Amino acid sequence: MIKTIKLVHNPTAGDEGHGSEILVKQLEDAGFECRYSSTKEDGWKEFEEDVDMVAVAGGDGTVRKVLKKLLKRKDTDKQLPVGVLALGTANNIAKTFDLDSETEKVIHSWKNEKIKKVDIGLVKNIPDVDFFFEGLGFGIFPFLMKEMKKAGEEFDSPEEELKGALKKMHTILSSYEPRQCYLEIDGTDHSGKFFMVEVMNIRFIGPNMMLAPDADPGDGEFEIVLVPEAHKEKFANFILSGLMDADDAYHFHTLKGKKISIRWDGTRVHADDEMIKLEKETEVKIEVKAGALHFLVSDEPSKTS
Repeated sequence: MIKTIKLVHNPTAGDEGHGSEILVKQLEDAGFECRYSSTKEDGWKEFEEDVDMVAVAGGDGTVRKVLKKLLKRKDTDKQLPVGVLALGTANNIAKTFDLDSETEKVIHSWKNEKIKKVDIGLVKNIPDVDFFFEGLGFGIFPFLMKEMKKAGEEFDSPEEELKGALKKMHTILSSYEPRQCYLEIDGTDHSGKFFMVEVMNIRFIGPNMMLAPDADPGDGEFEIVLVPEAHKEKFANFILSGLMDADDAYHFHTLKGKKISIRWDGTRVHADDEMIKLEKETEVKIEVKAGALHFLVSDEPSKTS
């Protein structure tokens, strides 16, 4: 039974309606005891013995930081389920579990204690990266991350930032050349030329792009999403549909698998929201670790399925 919650809060995320005092009060009003920590202080990295779950108030990057710490705990330590209070820009992880609603509503849903075991991807041959939760990929998306960082643009709202990323991706695609990729999935060769190869654990990537609508982070398999050389126009139209908030009929070439080897003709790769520049072309190996984490999820039907 969940009684005591460790609240890990990114105080720079959200607005004035999501300050520390308000979040703590919402937890206490729902009948929980709260152990508050700010990500700006070292204390958030420690999990008290009496804690029954970890609540993460922030964006996808903050969630990843907490997951990284939880994965380093001993097998003999208490399994702490994770609840997400979406205060970031994209909130792809919260959307995956239909938890992108008001914080007070999400907190009250934790009383139902509906827990889902979810997978992670174990990664070899990328320095300082040993896992991903959302997705890992090569191609146009890590290039977009580089260009967004270089531009250093400021946006008035999360919605404008997401639209700005889609606009830049559409511009990049006009001149981006597909790259050769050696790709092996569960022992079968799927090599070819692609604009993008994404190994997805959840449905969304980056600026709320739903590349893998059928992805289930708890099914013990990845969705491998491919945008081949022949689908440039379809992919461009898909990006435009996101800008216009319209539905697009383009369905990506998607495979399922548990063990993946990728060697991309290039050196930029991303793992979740982290962009990495490899020293040289590298064969990256990925393997699913089923049920590595526990998440508190919504009882309500999915709004995005």
